[in-house]
Amino acid sequence: MACVIIVGAQWGDEGKGKIVDLLTERADAVVRYQGGNNAGHTVMFGNKTFVTHLVPSGILRKTTSILGNGVVIDLAELIKEIEELEQMGIEVENRLHISDRAQLVMPWHKTFDRLREEQKGEKKIGTTGRGIGPAYEDKIGRSGIRVGDLLEPEYFKTRLEEIVDEKNQLLEHYFKTNEPPFSANEIFSEFAEHLKKLKPFICDTALQVNQLVEQEKNILFEGAQGTFLDVDHGTYPFVTSSNTLAGGACAGAGIGPTRITDVLGIVKAYTTRVGSGPFPTELFDKDGELLQSVGNEFGATTGRPRRCGWFDALLVRQAVRLNGVSGMAVMKLDVLDKFETLKIAIAYRLPNGELTENLPRSLENVTPVYEEMAGWNCKTAGVTDYEQLPPQMLAYLERMSELVGAPVSIISTGPKREESIVLNPDQLWL
Repeated sequence: MACVIIVGAQWGDEGKGKIVDLLTERADAVVRYQGGNNAGHTVMFGNKTFVTHLVPSGILRKTTSILGNGVVIDLAELIKEIEELEQMGIEVENRLHISDRAQLVMPWHKTFDRLREEQKGEKKIGTTGRGIGPAYEDKIGRSGIRVGDLLEPEYFKTRLEEIVDEKNQLLEHYFKTNEPPFSANEIFSEFAEHLKKLKPFICDTALQVNQLVEQEKNILFEGAQGTFLDVDHGTYPFVTSSNTLAGGACAGAGIGPTRITDVLGIVKAYTTRVGSGPFPTELFDKDGELLQSVGNEFGATTGRPRRCGWFDALLVRQAVRLNGVSGMAVMKLDVLDKFETLKIAIAYRLPNGELTENLPRSLENVTPVYEEMAGWNCKTAGVTDYEQLPPQMLAYLERMSELVGAPVSIISTGPKREESIVLNPDQLWL
């Protein structure tokens, strides 16, 4: 039995979907424990490319797939995603399970998300506008609506009427827009239709997960976003609204921490970030453009271009500590094939001139101190034999591991599942 958490060790978009897909072959269940449809996993399966936003990517391997209580769910988007998967020949019924305690993304959440960003102008956070932040705010403020509430129509309707009245007051007096008011009756009817399609999927997923543990099944826990979008430990306020760390899996899936056996950190061989916020190693030159174009660095959910920069060892070292990373999967190494020289940030020069090798609370106005390494400057895309990897790449991987304090367990040389090198199969834990 193994309970393995898959966690992004940077700002998201590290390639978690591919690794979950790779490991799902040995897993009995895949559990999504936080976030909403503000993130996506891109997986190449055969000759097809799948992008999932809510449904765990394990669904592609006919594995039990669970949306835990820590997820916020836009039901219309979930239904759309299920239908798209079924049209592509993926069986979802009887494999997907939705927590009755998961929070719902309601119409006002998306409206308020958009209006807030518009009000902030140049100071905007860079949200996806999908209502995720406002949904988590209502969850913590105890004014949210949960999936299980739909199973009790009278209770849902009463609660909806109370909340809609409050949200319309905000719409009129705080935002002062010409947006039409929310209608409790219309929303009730809309969600009643959603329930007809999703009712068979709803259950007590925490009970289900713990029963799987008791049966000694292998479980993967996947989060969205990455370590430094965590609401507590990320580059606040340019973060998401949930705990993206490995520890969030316990609360977001309803499982005790003593059940977790290992944590696999997913790390891109360089660094990317979507949206606003500090990014010390960001490149604004031809090297940055090359990383973006060769790496196809565009968001799976929004299509927004990702900002690109050199590998930041301080960032990933902190992620290893915060998540208790047991091993790393290093992704997109082949994107670096054309570089003659590579750089790794090994320290920061703070605004006061002080040098630090530990991640400071704020990354604003810090200057990275780089160590240069020789690139391999040859094609490695698609290589699946460790012995065929160039010595410069092996040296780069060894230095990464040394700097961040975690061993490399998986090497990725391309987007396809089979374009992977597992260094020690026993370290896959499943």
